[in-house]
Amino acid sequence: MRALIVVIFLVAIASTASAQTPPSGQSLAATLEVYVFPTSGQEASKQSKDEAECYSWAETNTGVDPFQVDKDTEQQQQRAAEQAQAAQESTRGAGARGAVRGAAAGALIGEIANDDASEGAAYGAAVGVMRGRRQARSYRRQAEQQAEQSVDAQKAYAEDKVENFKKAFSVCLEAKDYMVRY
Repeated sequence: MRALIVVIFLVAIASTASAQTPPSGQSLAATLEVYVFPTSGQEASKQSKDEAECYSWAETNTGVDPFQVDKDTEQQQQRAAEQAQAAQESTRGAGARGAVRGAAAGALIGEIANDDASEGAAYGAAVGVMRGRRQARSYRRQAEQQAEQSVDAQKAYAEDKVENFKKAFSVCLEAKDYMVRY
C-alpha cells in the first residue's frame, strides 16, 4: 500500500514538473535565470523535483506564472501594434477631408469678401489640406506614444511580478537546502 502511495505521489510530481518545464528542455530554474546549487549534494532528479514543488508553491503564493506573464506581455505588444496601425489607417484621407472643408469655408468667405467663390475655395482647399495632414500626423504621433507607454507600463508590471515570483521560488529552494542566486 505504501509503495502505491509513493508511486502515485511521484507520478503527480512528475506530471506537475512536466507541465511547468519549458519547451527548451532546461530546468525551471535555468529558464527563469535563477542559479541553483545543491549544497547537500542533491542529485539532479531530486533538484528537478524540488524545483517543480517550489515553482508550484511560488505560483500559489504570488499568484504569478512567469510563463503566462511572458505570453500576456507579448499579447499586449501585439495589441499596441494593432492600435498604432489602426490609428495610422484612420488618418488616411485626412488631407482630402481637410481640402473639402477648407474649400467650403473658402468659397463662403470668397463669395462674401469679393464675390469670387472659386478663388476662395482654392485657397481654402490648400489650407485645408495642410491643416488636415498636420492634425492627422499629430493624432498618429499621439496614438503611437500612448501605445508605447502602454507597452512600457505592461513590461514594468510584468518584470515586478516575475521578480516577486523569483523571490518566492528562491526562498522555497533555500528552505530545501540549495544556494540560490538570480
